[in-house]
Amino acid sequence: MTPPAPDPGAVPEEERAELEELAVQLALEAGVLIRDERPRSLGVDRVKSSELDVVTVMDTRSEQLLRDRIATARPDDAILGEEEGLSTGTSGLSWVLDPIDGTVNYLYNLPAYAVSVAVVVGDPMVAGAWAPVAGAVINPRTDEVFHARVGGGAHLLTVEDSVPIRVGQVADLGGALLATGFAYDRQVRRGQAETLAALLPHVRDIRRMGAAALDLCHVAAGRVDGYWEQGVRVWDVAAGMLVVTEAGGVVSGASVTSPPSSDLTVAAGPALHPVLLEALAGSALG
Repeated sequence: MTPPAPDPGAVPEEERAELEELAVQLALEAGVLIRDERPRSLGVDRVKSSELDVVTVMDTRSEQLLRDRIATARPDDAILGEEEGLSTGTSGLSWVLDPIDGTVNYLYNLPAYAVSVAVVVGDPMVAGAWAPVAGAVINPRTDEVFHARVGGGAHLLTVEDSVPIRVGQVADLGGALLATGFAYDRQVRRGQAETLAALLPHVRDIRRMGAAALDLCHVAAGRVDGYWEQGVRVWDVAAGMLVVTEAGGVVSGASVTSPPSSDLTVAAGPALHPVLLEALAGSALG
């Protein structure tokens, strides 16, 4: 049985605010790096789970920058990065990093990729055994930073202003604009396509933008009403799920009481969330 996640509210408010500020600073710096130093002919460093799942040279550079800054600012914290794995710490806090979320978009220079930076309590290697304390997600191409800390609300920082954000209030599936993503495994995609086909006639429309962290933040900002995906990892969702919940939304796994995981992650406003869960359970996904 998975142990319950520790209470992120046990981290003092002053420290939560400091962690949020640091997460924003880290995301901004890494975002500038990957945007401004993106090579004209971008190379693929290696493949991961399949030939569709690539790592760029800039993924590696971005994660190293983040690790270096955290090691200086918070030397006792653990770090889990998508590219380099877990380094242990002694503070009880772990930084969870996605140096480029939406790598394929980045390869093709599509303006929908992100850097996701979160700090969590608990074990980030085990679904349900961790909880986010603070986090930030930047889209370097729009200069937007979505950020939050537990108890502090969710905010969108732009070059002009910083404003609170809230999830949408759509309650019926027929009026919902949804977002989703597809796995790199071609066989898994077959089942995902069946789910998509089952849902599409019953919703307003479905978007596939290619960056899970941004999809979650778009739910938080009311730009889409709900999101679901199979195959996401902790670094894809740790910051974005906190932004959603602090914006008044709900993030779960296949049931409202199960944690988000690689099996399924579902996010929506509180009225739509159970409706979307029911629809997914009745589709090919179930």
